[in-house]
Amino acid sequence: MKFTIQEIKAAHQKVKSGADFPKYIQAIKNLGVSHYTAYVSDGNTEYFDTENHAAKTGSKYETLKISENLNLENFKTQLKLHQQGGTDYMTFCKDCAENGVEGWKMDLNQMICTYFDKDGKNILEEKVPF
Repeated sequence: MKFTIQEIKAAHQKVKSGADFPKYIQAIKNLGVSHYTAYVSDGNTEYFDTENHAAKTGSKYETLKISENLNLENFKTQLKLHQQGGTDYMTFCKDCAENGVEGWKMDLNQMICTYFDKDGKNILEEKVPF
């Protein structure tokens, strides 16, 4: 594996809001991350290299209850606010949980972020600017 969780954490510490996300993605891509999955419930994120070897962060915060009811329109509003720098990461995670979003998968090769619900169903796909 080319990267360590410590290197990823160092890159993540530079992120102050969603507006910094494209720079973060480029930084971890340069470390050798090909894709990752982030789970809203506890912040655990699983990073993969090109050979599909994985490294996990483990829980990052107290467990958030993911709503049973998906509210995609409200989530899109909160996501846009976050992307414009209006909320920090923890607030965004709480917004995800309240709106029924379980997590997201980020493909660093195609630069596509796919959000999914509690059933693992893809609910929103976005192209990440870089």
